[in-house]
Amino acid sequence: MVSLTERLDLALAARADLIDAPHQSAWRLFTGFVEGCPELVLDIYATTAVLHNYADPPELGAALLAEALAWLRERVPWVSAVVVKVRHAASAEEQAGRLVWGERAARRVREHGVWYAVDLTMNRDASFYLDTRNLRGWLQRELHGQSLLNTFAYTGSLGVAALAGGARRVVQLDLNRRFLNLAKDSYSLNGLPVQRADFLSGDFWTLVNRLKRAGEQFDCVILDPPIFSATGRGVVDLAGNYIRLINKVRPLIRSGGRLVAINNAIFLSGQEYLEMLHTICQDRYVRILEYIDVAHDCAGYPTTRINPPLRDPAPFNHATKIAILEITHKV
Repeated sequence: MVSLTERLDLALAARADLIDAPHQSAWRLFTGFVEGCPELVLDIYATTAVLHNYADPPELGAALLAEALAWLRERVPWVSAVVVKVRHAASAEEQAGRLVWGERAARRVREHGVWYAVDLTMNRDASFYLDTRNLRGWLQRELHGQSLLNTFAYTGSLGVAALAGGARRVVQLDLNRRFLNLAKDSYSLNGLPVQRADFLSGDFWTLVNRLKRAGEQFDCVILDPPIFSATGRGVVDLAGNYIRLINKVRPLIRSGGRLVAINNAIFLSGQEYLEMLHTICQDRYVRILEYIDVAHDCAGYPTTRINPPLRDPAPFNHATKIAILEITHKV
């Protein structure tokens, strides 16, 4: 039987090109779901390691965490802090994570030449999604001089990437003002002006309606909702009503503009998602332009993948399924 330490050695070797000398970048060192230990995920944020304990009950992951921590201190000596997050913990605090080693967790990371503020214990995730790295690169390249609406923006990293690439305007929309405040910190790290009117905190359905009434249109809209959420105004369900969400934002996209449609429902296969998109393309006013793959450190490498994903993501390469759609309007 291959030990966790051996699996971690293989994972680190596969990711050698991601280790930057200043240790400022963010990447996934071990994606246990497909690399042989589904109870554990290990992420790197600058010089901080974040260990995600997915064991249920959490006590079953204690030995794995201890082994991973010992391995980190021996094999990745430049890591100066470790945060542990317990997915199935009874308390929100344990789910958000706590510092178990070191004096201070990293507060910023650098990717594609752009700084992003992070708060690694602010939420159940780590405030910065590693699986959308390639999308941030696409936004930097593609949106120069264009306008963007980033719905369900969370901490705004996708919008920050667009602005860093020269977007002329980015509107960030999220229910939680605390998350948007971290986006403003990212703006400051990059010397980007903070236009307070472009940070909209509130219910998605209400704010989208307000933008429609104001006659707003954007060159690009990002739709990256949570798997499921409900407010008094409406329900978000990636498996059940994703088409409704697309139709909700279509009027906000100028004719010929683009929609970044992200669906990260783990139990929704790539083929099922594609069938959803084909359904909405039947009116010929929506067209699929391209897919954006998730980077190998999150999806696993040919040399490290052992377990298949829970659902086949093909033609995408990961449960985070990213499609770029072109939207046109009737004349």
